Amino acid sequence: MAILSQKIHTYFKLFKQALKGDTGDFTTGSIDKAIFLLAIPMILEMVLEALFAVVDIYFVNKIGIEASSTVILTEASLTILYSVAWGLSIGVTALVARRAGEKNFKAASETAVQAILLGSFLSLIISVIGFIFPKEILMMMGATEKVASENYVFTQIMLTGNIVIVLVFINNAVFRGVGNAAIAMRALLIANAINIVLDPLLILGIGPFPEMGIVGAAVATTIGRTFAVLYQFYYLFNGRSLVKLVRNQFTVQFSLIWNILKTSSGGMFQFIIGSCSWIFLAMIIAESGPAAVSGYGTAIRICIFTILPAWGLANAAATLVGQNLGAGKPERAERSVWRTAFLTFCFFAVVAVVFFVFGESLMLFFTQDIAAVAEGTKCLKILAIGYVFFAYGMIISQAFNGAGDTQTPTYINLFIFWALQIPLAYFLAKYRDMGSTGVYIAIGVAESLLALVSVFIFRKGKWKLVKV
Repeated sequence: MAILSQKIHTYFKLFKQALKGDTGDFTTGSIDKAIFLLAIPMILEMVLEALFAVVDIYFVNKIGIEASSTVILTEASLTILYSVAWGLSIGVTALVARRAGEKNFKAASETAVQAILLGSFLSLIISVIGFIFPKEILMMMGATEKVASENYVFTQIMLTGNIVIVLVFINNAVFRGVGNAAIAMRALLIANAINIVLDPLLILGIGPFPEMGIVGAAVATTIGRTFAVLYQFYYLFNGRSLVKLVRNQFTVQFSLIWNILKTSSGGMFQFIIGSCSWIFLAMIIAESGPAAVSGYGTAIRICIFTILPAWGLANAAATLVGQNLGAGKPERAERSVWRTAFLTFCFFAVVAVVFFVFGESLMLFFTQDIAAVAEGTKCLKILAIGYVFFAYGMIISQAFNGAGDTQTPTYINLFIFWALQIPLAYFLAKYRDMGSTGVYIAIGVAESLLALVSVFIFRKGKWKLVKV
C-alpha cells in the first residue's frame, strides 16, 4: 500500500507540474516523464479544441436538422482553412522545437513572428472569399438552395472571422514547440468557457439575449477564440515565455518566411489532401439526405472528441523528436515515438470498445432524431474496427513532421486518401449500393493501411537526417 500511495503521489505531482507549465529540458531524463509532462496539457488542449464542435452541434441540433446540416457543411468547407492552419502549426512546431533543442530562443521568437505575419495574410484572403460567397460555398458543399438562403450568415461569420482560428493554431504551435503546452491548453480553456456560456444564450435567446439561432453559434465561437488569441499574445509579449515577441520584430523577413513555408508546405498538403478527401466523402453522404448528414456529422464529432486526445500525444511526440534531433540525440527521438505510439494504441483500444457498446447512447445524447441516431451508431461501430490502427499512423506521421520531414507523410496521405479511400468509397457507395456504409468501410480500410505504410517507412530512419 505504501508503494502504491507513493506512486499515486508522484503521478499527482507530475500532473500538477504539467498543468502549471514548468518548461523543462526534454532531451534528457526519463522518456515516460517527458511524454507525460508534454502530453497532459496537449491532450487537454485537443479535447478543448474538439469541445467547440461538440458544444455547437449539441445546441444547434435543438433548432433542427437543417441547422445542424449547415454547421456540418460549413465546417467541411472550413477544412481547407484548418489544413492551412494545421500545416503552418506543424512547420512552426518543428522549427521552434529544433531551435529550442539548440537553446537558440531568439531564433525561435523570430520564427514565431514571421509565422504570425504569414498566417494573418493567408486568413485575409479567406475572409474576403467567405464574406462575398457564403451561399455559393454552402451550395457547393451540397446544401439545398433553401438551406443556403436561410443559414448562410453562419458560414459568412465563420469564414470572415477565420483569423482568430489561424492565430490560435499558430500561437499554440509556438508554445508546444518550446515545450510549454500548458499555455496553449489555458488559451483554449478560456475560449471554450466563453463559448459554452454564450452558445445557449445567443442560440436560444435566454434572458436578455436575442434569439439568434444558428448565427449565435458562429458569434459565440468567434468571440471565444478572440479572447484565446488575446491571452496568447499576453504571454508572448510580456516576456514570461521562452519565446518573447517585441514590436520591432514585426517586419517581413522573406528568407525566414520561405523556410517556414518550405517546412510547412508538406504539412499543409497533408491536411489539404485529407480534408479534400473528407469533403468528397461528405458530398457522397449528402446524397442520402439531411438525416444521413446529421448522423454522420454528429458521429464524426464524437470520433474527433476521442481522436484529438491522441493528437495531443502525437504533438508530444513531434516536440520530443524536434528537440532531441536539435540536441543531437536521434536514438532518443526514435524511442520517444515508439513509446508514445504504444500508449496511444492502448487508449484507442478502450475507445473502440466504448463505441461498440455505447455508440447508440452517445448519439442519443446529441440528437433524438431516430434516423440520425441509427446512421451515427452505424458509423461509430464500423470506424471502431480500425481504431487501434489509427494510433501508429497518427503518431508516426507527426513524428515525421516533428523532424521537419513533412514530405514523407504528404506522399503517404496522397496515396492512401486520394488513390485508395475516395475511389473505394465511391465504388462501394455507388456501384455496390452500400450508400453511407460503403463510405465508412472505406475510411476504416484507408486509415489501417496508412498505419502499416507509416511504420514501414519510419523504420528506415531517413527522417533522422533532415535539416531544418
